[in-house]
Amino acid sequence: MRIRINGEEKELAASCRLSELVGQLGLKADRLAIELNREIVPRTRWEETQVNDGDKLEIVHFVGGG
Repeated sequence: MRIRINGEEKELAASCRLSELVGQLGLKADRLAIELNREIVPRTRWEETQVNDGDKLEIVHFVGGG
């Protein structure tokens, strides 16, 4: 399965849920915003949102500072 994350093509073994993808990528879920096919997906829906072949994701990391 091929998807595009932040403009970069990635190959995954199989479709998965958004929450699983975040874990596979080693990202901290509490500091992310995710857009799937041009729609922002609320964190409360990550567990039920399926990532499929050809999907395009934009993942934004929040950084704290002062």
